[in-house]
Amino acid sequence: MTSSLRIGVPVLILLAIGLAAWLVHGIADGRALSVSLLCGAAFGIVLQRSRFCFLCNFRDFLEARDPRGVIAILVALAAGAVLYTLVMMAWAPVPQPGRLPPNAHIGPVTPVLALAAFIFGIGMAISGSCLSAHFYRLGEGSPTSPFALIGAGIGFLAGFLSWNRLYSWSIHAGQPLWLPHELGYTGTVLFTLALCALLLVLVLRRAAPVTPPAPSDWQPASVLRSVLVERWPPVVGGLAVAVISAFAFLRVAPLGVTAELGSIVRTAGSAGGILPDTLHGLDTLRGCATVVKETLLSRNGLFVLGLVLASLAAGIASGRFQPSWPTGGQIVRGLAGGVLMGWGAMIGLGCTVGVLLSGIHAGAVSGWVFLIFCGLGTWLGLLAMRRIA
Repeated sequence: MTSSLRIGVPVLILLAIGLAAWLVHGIADGRALSVSLLCGAAFGIVLQRSRFCFLCNFRDFLEARDPRGVIAILVALAAGAVLYTLVMMAWAPVPQPGRLPPNAHIGPVTPVLALAAFIFGIGMAISGSCLSAHFYRLGEGSPTSPFALIGAGIGFLAGFLSWNRLYSWSIHAGQPLWLPHELGYTGTVLFTLALCALLLVLVLRRAAPVTPPAPSDWQPASVLRSVLVERWPPVVGGLAVAVISAFAFLRVAPLGVTAELGSIVRTAGSAGGILPDTLHGLDTLRGCATVVKETLLSRNGLFVLGLVLASLAAGIASGRFQPSWPTGGQIVRGLAGGVLMGWGAMIGLGCTVGVLLSGIHAGAVSGWVFLIFCGLGTWLGLLAMRRIA
């Protein structure tokens, strides 16, 4: 692709996103729809430019002792917790027993959540990315990601079919545990920062030396290359994720990438008579909520659309847009890993973004539970994939 196209096409895509945001602003719920689209676009650019993928970052550290991706995650968790707390303090200055901040992803803590996170982690290891990364890698032309998302849809269907039994067994008795109820806002922030700092120390102690990038000479060409082509520094990527997360929470809803996919599957399954007439308690729980769709446009749908289109623009500008035909192995891994991730995301009420990232930002114990068991599943899954390979 010529240099003019590498700049012109992304500009056109971003202009189209801006025009679409302006057009939907005037319809019902248009302000929230417009903000969702723009937040998704910003998130897609940050994911693609900083390579912010939970699986890839964890794998880089385990296999090459490269700490950059894990540092970006820890920075995102720590900074997001601070910014989220400022928003929650404005809404509820004093945490009241029995009350939770509006819309925050604070889910019930049960053995089922741990199982869902564990299965999701295995699915990530098999498919090669987390669900949010599969969305941004659509914009890079990944041959695996379309099949991973198809598999995730199948996994969501399996999750809906198994929901009532799991709800009766364990989920119904689970409680949404919110750290500010026990520690207060200040204590929660200090706890989160201390835990992130501890994890950072452990990571750096096992990390291999990383050659720092050459300092920029501040010439226009060098600056553009640093922004558009080279991988963003981990602190920059992590801080950007945290800011987008807090802004989305303030203006629309917590970050999440699975609600639209789950809603499409739920709508189709209900229309086809496949799903039970009632999914017990599902619509009363916090997380990436799924609904039977009655309108074409939704907040999460536009968020994901903005994510994919903006990552395409960033991928073209950086030269990472390299579509190719999938191999049989890529199809199988995408489908198999996607099914596991879809089931885990449905049962766990979200994925590494909706439960882990947004949950920890909000002070939810469910976010930390998801992190622990998803990490365990990912580690075992990577070990198994290495032996198979």
